[in-house]
Amino acid sequence: MSGDFLPEGTPRGLPGPLPRGERLLWQGAPTTAGVFVRVFHARAVTLWFAAWACVFAAGAGSPGLAAMHAAAVLLAGAAGLLLLWVLAWLTHRTSVYTVTDRRVVLHTGIALSVTRNIPFAELESGALRAFSDGTGDIPLRLQSGLRIAYLQLWPHARPWHLSRTEPMLRSVPDAESVARLLAQALGAYADASAPAMPVVVARPSQTAPRLVAAE
Repeated sequence: MSGDFLPEGTPRGLPGPLPRGERLLWQGAPTTAGVFVRVFHARAVTLWFAAWACVFAAGAGSPGLAAMHAAAVLLAGAAGLLLLWVLAWLTHRTSVYTVTDRRVVLHTGIALSVTRNIPFAELESGALRAFSDGTGDIPLRLQSGLRIAYLQLWPHARPWHLSRTEPMLRSVPDAESVARLLAQALGAYADASAPAMPVVVARPSQTAPRLVAAE
């Protein structure tokens, strides 16, 4: 929905003004570099073009021709990487992640904006995969029986979880602090309205997400 049709005072990334009593806790967006490297796999693309440059150069009949072939492939690779960087920047610019004391909201979409509300009541757990640059991915596991189509969420979905998709706050800066804030908000919500709902806090990991029971 275009922001031009929203009521005055609506925070960016939300479908409307916050209801009475709901508090905005945090807003952020995926980093351009994180999307470029981990969504569009810039390193793998670079290696792929470099390998093909070597193949074409090895098959050339002369050093001069080899240099021309290699340069052409590398130039195509640079153009491809530039396109991926633009897409990563557009993803950063058009995405807004919001955490309130009642829900998580994903406002995404480059060509067509879509806003998805995920109430805390629909969440089973959350996790954190932290990276060395301080960013991290925060996947959200939905209650059993709830599902959002993977392609509708991508790239804001946990990779390869197709049968039971998990919305994900992707490459958020200061991810450990965001995960802690979300865990505290889930804990407060559980204490107030659903004591039986599992609440987790995630610790930073360089490999797979790890769930640890909240204290």
